[in-house]
Amino acid sequence: MTFSFSAVLVWLDLSGVFFFAVSGSLLAARKQFDVVGSVLLAAMVGLGGGIMRDIIINAGPPAAFTDPAYLVPPLLAAVLVFFLFSSVQRFTSLLFLFDAGGLALFCITGSLKALAAGMNPVAAILLGAGTAVGGGLLRDITANEVPQLFDPKDLYAVPAFAGAAVTVVLSVTGSFNALTGGAVAAAVFAFRVTSRRRHWHVPLAVRGWHRRSPDAAESGPQN
Repeated sequence: MTFSFSAVLVWLDLSGVFFFAVSGSLLAARKQFDVVGSVLLAAMVGLGGGIMRDIIINAGPPAAFTDPAYLVPPLLAAVLVFFLFSSVQRFTSLLFLFDAGGLALFCITGSLKALAAGMNPVAAILLGAGTAVGGGLLRDITANEVPQLFDPKDLYAVPAFAGAAVTVVLSVTGSFNALTGGAVAAAVFAFRVTSRRRHWHVPLAVRGWHRRSPDAAESGPQN
């Protein structure tokens, strides 16, 4: 059975919405939000990046507001967390894994939709990465968390930029298909997980500054 390219994009998009939505509902549970707050936070993180993307590429009303299917993943995520959260033993790891999954999928769909809208490759990479990190940024700010995007001890945007860049190269050269797309998503997911476990990071904004330990968090930059 053959699926059109647009149908594949929609399914990738919906999968990314679900992964990010679960991370939002898990954070809502940790913050002891009620079920309405869980749904809203799930919708914010799951749909926020895509809404931003659709507005930037001038695609008309964002898909989240025109296709009812986009409302299903946040609702499903909130229901799953409501019934299963008490049995989750490693909450932080689970939230991280779902967030990494959403990041891996959205950097692909954001880049492909940007190219389909006629944007140049560099702009498509930027929009792909922005789509991937946008929802998580909204989630963390809304829940009063330090955004992962700005955590100096973690990589967040780098895997998204890498995945978006590879996606654009594959698409421009005519090599993007279900197999290569799946490989890109798996590579971005692995990159994100490995960077977290091995404590990879990029240099600080000022040369010579060192990352602070938790005990020195309030003492200011060290040199």
